[in-house]
Amino acid sequence: MNRSPPKAIVLVDDERSYTELMTQMLADNLDCTVHGFTRPLEALKSLPQIDPGVIVTDYFMPQLDGLEFIRQASAIVPHAVFVMITGHNLSADQDKLDRLTALKGFLAKPFGWRKLADEIIRVWPEQATAPMHKADATSL
Repeated sequence: MNRSPPKAIVLVDDERSYTELMTQMLADNLDCTVHGFTRPLEALKSLPQIDPGVIVTDYFMPQLDGLEFIRQASAIVPHAVFVMITGHNLSADQDKLDRLTALKGFLAKPFGWRKLADEIIRVWPEQATAPMHKADATSL
């Protein structure tokens, strides 16, 4: 039986240095391809070619906020699951967040790459064998 390669991860955050660092750390430590985007509209255009399994998106971004990005992206890649990241309190938007069935995880900034990697693995159960940590849990 041929096992298909693991699907990709997409990270969308308008902070370029943060996106580059997290994309590199995730790619170095998870057994799958990671694509980073700083512009939500560019990410949306690329989703059909990438066919991601998990999409991590910031909430506050120019062009589209994270809620609208998830609405549009889930129509393009309906099998993908989403993790929202933000440095802001989103309690006022809790009803909107609850209605996004594709949104499976949430992380408040700041956090390190390992916490993000663990959240990606948690929300991606069908990829039970991948992505997996390449590095052991003691290295940071």
